[in-house]
Amino acid sequence: MTEITEVPSPFCGVGTDDLSIQVDGLVVKVTRNGCMVNTPGFEQAIADTSPRVAGKAVSLQEAAVKTAALLVGTKQPMIGGCATDVNGMRALLSLADRIGSAVDNIGFNAARNNFLTLQDSGWMNTTLAEVKNRCDLLLVVGTDLETVVPRFFERYLWNEAMFLENPNQREVIYLGKSPSGNASTSPNGQKAQVLACDDSALPEVVGVLRALVKGQPIRAEHAGGIAIVDLQSIADKLKAAKYGVVTWGAGALGINNHAELIVQTVSEMIKDINDKGARCSGLPLAGKDGDLTANQVCGWTTGYPARVNFARGYPEYDPYLYDTNRMLANGEVDVLVWVNAFNVKAVPPESELPTIVIGRSGMTFTKEPDVFIPVGTPGIDHAGHAYRTDNVVAIRLLKLRDSGLPSTAEALAAIETALQGVHHAD
Repeated sequence: MTEITEVPSPFCGVGTDDLSIQVDGLVVKVTRNGCMVNTPGFEQAIADTSPRVAGKAVSLQEAAVKTAALLVGTKQPMIGGCATDVNGMRALLSLADRIGSAVDNIGFNAARNNFLTLQDSGWMNTTLAEVKNRCDLLLVVGTDLETVVPRFFERYLWNEAMFLENPNQREVIYLGKSPSGNASTSPNGQKAQVLACDDSALPEVVGVLRALVKGQPIRAEHAGGIAIVDLQSIADKLKAAKYGVVTWGAGALGINNHAELIVQTVSEMIKDINDKGARCSGLPLAGKDGDLTANQVCGWTTGYPARVNFARGYPEYDPYLYDTNRMLANGEVDVLVWVNAFNVKAVPPESELPTIVIGRSGMTFTKEPDVFIPVGTPGIDHAGHAYRTDNVVAIRLLKLRDSGLPSTAEALAAIETALQGVHHAD
């Protein structure tokens, strides 16, 4: 039995690197600083150690050869999921380029709300270190932080700061959703201010808040059930703060609630505040299941985030067209490769297509895939790198145990090697 301290997590997205982990053979237990996101991620038991073809155990080489046979001659493969570490994503894109596949990250529909704003009008965002050391006012828009990132307040608000005399005096305001717990309450007992509204009213509310920041007159007395005087108070506080931060989770905003409009309005409001001489930045929250890692690696490799298609021999980007579920529903795909090394519950969508799953050990399926290759989880079974929510730091993940499972990169490399063998044989 081994106790490992200062363990970084690939699961929460906010750079948690202070976990204590007890390792007993293949059993991993979080003994300190766990949370509802990290603890289940680390403690998931290993169930599968051998690849399967049609449900029968085989070697990795045999599984790779079978996968290669399924991929040869396909007209439009799809590689979905894309939940892995940096090296895994590099190998995934190499395979996609070789077979002319579309590539789609499992969290892209949520991330698209951020990307479209970034591509259309840009934004001014900050880092977790700046939040920790400078933020004196935190505005949370449409997101329950304690569900999305349970240890955010503990790690980045209620602790020592380089440029604040008393971090306990930081002010927290929730706009939209109410907090589900008390993590936003400061150590001296100061609770967060909450201006709650229905999700459907949030676009209107942030639109009015931006107008108030700009000094535009509002004739109504309420917006989305919130008094205009209360929104005016938030606008005044944002303009008076030494370093205000506005944060949101694109996934928490939903995909059918004008979420892109919310993100763009908030981002433009941040620019307005800076134009008026105050200092304010945004902090989009993401990084779970390798979504930021997938988009970062795809970005520096192709110039686009992870919804691209190599079918024409070069990467084409379309944030709507190359959606896994849409392409499957329209019959545009003839083979599905699903990659998810983090989440055993994130199984591929069911279809009648030949399906190859390169997934975390322990996945269960309603329908057994043609090929299943269980792989190790980055940060547990092998070392690696994963990007955190502010996109500026690739966390160095540790190897905690010897499971004998290949990494995603190793499994994909074996498939690409098998494909080369098929082509040489032809």
